[in-house]
Amino acid sequence: MNKNKIIRYQLVYIVLLFLIALALVLNVNTGSVRLSPAKIFKIIFMGFEEGSVESNIIWKIRLPRSLTAALLGGALSVSGFLLQTFFRNPIAGPFVLGISSGAKLFVAVAIIFIAGSFSGITPYLMVLFAFLGSLITLGFVLLFSQKTKNMSVLLVIGIMIGYICSAITDFMITFARDNHIASLTFWSMGSFSGASWGTLGVISVVVAAGLFCSILISKPMDAYQLGEGYAKSMGINIKLFRLILVTLTSLLSATVTAFAGPISFVGIAVPHISKMLMKSSKPIVIIPASFLCGSVFCMFCDLLARTVFAPTELAIGTVTAFFGAPVVISLMVRQRKNRQ
Repeated sequence: MNKNKIIRYQLVYIVLLFLIALALVLNVNTGSVRLSPAKIFKIIFMGFEEGSVESNIIWKIRLPRSLTAALLGGALSVSGFLLQTFFRNPIAGPFVLGISSGAKLFVAVAIIFIAGSFSGITPYLMVLFAFLGSLITLGFVLLFSQKTKNMSVLLVIGIMIGYICSAITDFMITFARDNHIASLTFWSMGSFSGASWGTLGVISVVVAAGLFCSILISKPMDAYQLGEGYAKSMGINIKLFRLILVTLTSLLSATVTAFAGPISFVGIAVPHISKMLMKSSKPIVIIPASFLCGSVFCMFCDLLARTVFAPTELAIGTVTAFFGAPVVISLMVRQRKNRQ
């Protein structure tokens, strides 16, 4: 590998890690109760003023929320990169293809008909139902992909499936109880405010497993990017590889939807930002870069969502769409120019 490329990769990784650390400090420090970095350091690493209001704010609210934003942002970005590799389309993503809407539908079913409330549903059950919803939705998209090879048509089909899932969800909400309606409406807007150490533990396990498996299949992904024929000539079992790719994509996007609601544009925009930073599309390089970049993106978006109109908090999807949509528009314009 070129020495200059290695230096570039290392510098980008270092900068992204620094930005994650900076975002963590800003998120923990910023809010209605302001704390100095020195006091934050003492509370986190030295157990200073244990049990105090400041300590509880950091340990029970801000720290788990920031770490949740980092993990879920990274997971959503990697999920988007896997989908873009799978469909060989730069604007494929969990939100665009209706996968997030499918996960939302099944979580709504679990809350309304099984658990009765958010507090009555366990984190593992949330992930399971969201995973099933993502998998079934992606299954329909794949079924239609056998009928058409036009990726633009396939994306439109994915959007329509997303609308159908949203319509079914809205229909169920219409006849749900008032507390269900309030909870689902708030959740569907997207937020990291429900984070806790209990949910963070589940998120960490699922996301770590998904990220590890994604890195393991990075070499077959590299070959797959050059075409199915080339991948087959390299001895790759295409059916098994596609199944693994679909499962990982569904699992990562489902985890995000289960704990933070549907979040738009992160899965499309961030992988491309990572490619631009790295000047590469190699999966072994882009997967960790996308994860780190997605973490930075969502942590800063969450900071803005909490502080711009404080004490009113914006939906995280509103902020990510504001910054992510221009990236997607520029990608579509660039793709159009390349075809001409």
